[in-house]
Amino acid sequence: MNRIFMSTSLWLLRGLPTLGSIRPFPVHRKPLRKMSTETPAPAPWHAAYPAPSSQTVFIPRDEVLSILANGRKDAVLVDLRRNDFEGGTIRGSLNLPAQSLYPTLPTVYSTLKAAGLKKVIFYCGSSSGRGSRAASWLADYISSQNDTDMQSLALEGGIKGWAAAGPEYVQWMDEYDEKVWAKYSAA
Repeated sequence: MNRIFMSTSLWLLRGLPTLGSIRPFPVHRKPLRKMSTETPAPAPWHAAYPAPSSQTVFIPRDEVLSILANGRKDAVLVDLRRNDFEGGTIRGSLNLPAQSLYPTLPTVYSTLKAAGLKKVIFYCGSSSGRGSRAASWLADYISSQNDTDMQSLALEGGIKGWAAAGPEYVQWMDEYDEKVWAKYSAA
């Protein structure tokens, strides 16, 4: 018994195979891949919904200013900002955070249609993310309803462009805070 123990111990120490075709498992001294302690970035909020198929149609801010100044009742502005609502909003805008829009499109559409609205103008900070996506989603839905009367648009330049465009635009903002917009013009 002493001999068996000795030969097994030597085999383990030397790492040599002792029985013809039986070989010990190879030992990897380096890890196969480095372990990461970083948490993967969460998917963007809109990843849960299909990409819009309609091309975004932008409306220039001077046209929106004309709609407001003339008191047109067939258009509505929709502010899509949820947490970045600081600095003010364009007068008369509805606040509908972009994150809640897609699942409610049928309700939003039927409400706007019942109100007789012809233009739905979405905006966010720049209208290049939430604003354009929301306008295209609603345009897709309008198209699926074979509605040729309603238009879904995104405000060119968003609220940042509106606030930077001068006093004739700023006078149409509720809760306007010049300090908030100054940090964007300084950048």
